[in-house]
Amino acid sequence: MNARIRQGLEQLRESFWLVPAVMVMLGIGLALALLAVDRRGWVPVSVGGSSWLYNGGGTGARTLLGAIASSTIGVAGTVFSITIAALSLAAGQMGPRLLRNFTRDRGNQFTLGAFLGTFSYALMVLRSVRTQQEGAFTPHVALSFGMLLAFGCVATLVYFVGHMASRINVDTVIDLVSADVTEAFDAWVVDEAAPAPAEDRAWAEATPVADGRSGYLQQLDASRLADWAAEHGTALRLLVRRGDYIAPGAPIALITVPVEGAAEAIAQATALGASRGTRGDAEQTVRQLVEVAVRALSPGINDPHTAMSVLDRLGAALCGLAGKHLPSGVHRREGRMVLWVPVATYKSLCAVMFHMIRQHAYGNAALLIKLADVLTVVLSTEPDPARQAVIADHIGQLEVDAARSLANEHDAAEVRRRIRRFQALRAAHDAPQAKAQALLGAHDHT
Repeated sequence: MNARIRQGLEQLRESFWLVPAVMVMLGIGLALALLAVDRRGWVPVSVGGSSWLYNGGGTGARTLLGAIASSTIGVAGTVFSITIAALSLAAGQMGPRLLRNFTRDRGNQFTLGAFLGTFSYALMVLRSVRTQQEGAFTPHVALSFGMLLAFGCVATLVYFVGHMASRINVDTVIDLVSADVTEAFDAWVVDEAAPAPAEDRAWAEATPVADGRSGYLQQLDASRLADWAAEHGTALRLLVRRGDYIAPGAPIALITVPVEGAAEAIAQATALGASRGTRGDAEQTVRQLVEVAVRALSPGINDPHTAMSVLDRLGAALCGLAGKHLPSGVHRREGRMVLWVPVATYKSLCAVMFHMIRQHAYGNAALLIKLADVLTVVLSTEPDPARQAVIADHIGQLEVDAARSLANEHDAAEVRRRIRRFQALRAAHDAPQAKAQALLGAHDHT
């Protein structure tokens, strides 16, 4: 699919107004349909007698519909105000980049749409009511259904209060972002080992391709770009990956055989935006989770337990990658490499996950111990020696920080004990009995 079409669909999917707008249109359409039923008299009504439908006159119908319309639009304003207050709270405590998790929340959108849709429905029915002097017409079926919508709005309001109370809970936010991380990782992994990219010297004589646009690379149609390169007998190496910022006039790619129209082909296969996209971007979704931990460790909030919860989720995400293949960004046509797109690696992903948290946990023994425990758990699930080396590098950096920042010898000794557990587990990784002993030590919480 074209990158710009994907970008438009993604923006539409995450827009706050789409669901309310659809529900408003449904309310108007439903009103017109039920008014047609009333005009044709398909549903018999016992006026003034016993009936499950509204059986009053035009004056009462206008009063009732006016009450429904005024109350629903008033409560809609309240719902909007509560949502804005929740957004402000989330921006201050958990980071402004998490606002999209609130604006794209279907519960918030449905609640606002329910009230606006009922308001629009009531207005459309109200305009058709006629008293005796005007040529009596009372839409009994439409009015009765409007009362049901009003009761439904009451239930929706109760749901909304509970929904927002749970959504501003930091543990709920962490779970939601963790689900985004898992989704991004599932879309990121590949079924089999990807071919390795060419060495840098293969591109030593390539020609740079400049891009006059500016913005974050949000979408890339790699298949289309690879087909173009294969068709023109050349090979492309992009210098940016999804989420990178492209400065106007800066090189965006290298091309082995210069071809006229290369810049236009790249522009057509890419879509830029004012902000870094998140859907399908594994590193950016991790950054959102890390931001919650970093803010929790700031002096103004000082909530290390939230940072520990984030570390648990990050460790779980890495455990989910154990034994899975990651893409290399190489695209081949007829056995020949025609496109190389830079992609995130296991090393870069771990760097995004742990560097900032470790740096902000400087001098915090509890966080350093938790980080060592999480890395030990990840090591216990990861069979790849190269990835084990990446995890061991983070343990080494943690050891240096602990030695420099912990003045309390007991805290420093506890961190060293956790590091020795990690080292024992790594040394015994391929020996089942020794690994069992190391795991027993790693899960000894005394």
